[in-house]
Amino acid sequence: MARKQENDEGRAAGGRPVRASQTEMVEFVLPQDANVLGNILGGRVMHLVDVAAAIAANRHSRSIVVTASVDHIDFRNPIRVGELIILKASVNRAFHTSMEIGVKVFSENPLTGERKHTTSAYLTYVALDESHRPMPVPPVICETAEERRRFREALARRKSRMGPSQKRR
Repeated sequence: MARKQENDEGRAAGGRPVRASQTEMVEFVLPQDANVLGNILGGRVMHLVDVAAAIAANRHSRSIVVTASVDHIDFRNPIRVGELIILKASVNRAFHTSMEIGVKVFSENPLTGERKHTTSAYLTYVALDESHRPMPVPPVICETAEERRRFREALARRKSRMGPSQKRR
């Protein structure tokens, strides 16, 4: 019942489904992107994560967005020169003026198609109006069990991130 109510409220408030802002980016990893071991630089991965997440936040809010925080980023496996880097970003939850975006990164061998999960990150973006002040964002409409799980978990991360003394965004 809470699930239906959550989605009904989101629709009534002009919410947007997660699928409407999902973003996928794909690039070849080139030598200029790599360290001396032939793996993509962590900073390059972080840059691409920020870009993919910003696109998803922009698509959801239909406004200018700025990065407010990078909650965490885990590097699990290296990505080699010549492989593809694939980034998948989606809005996990919208709060008042901010949104949590989850980004999952994969490597893909272009000859075999084998994929590996390499990186995960959570970022928070704030939507800005024409005067560059925070503005309200539409709620997220969850349509799948996975989206509902990510929606719930985003609130727990927000509570941890905000702590007792932080202002609400």
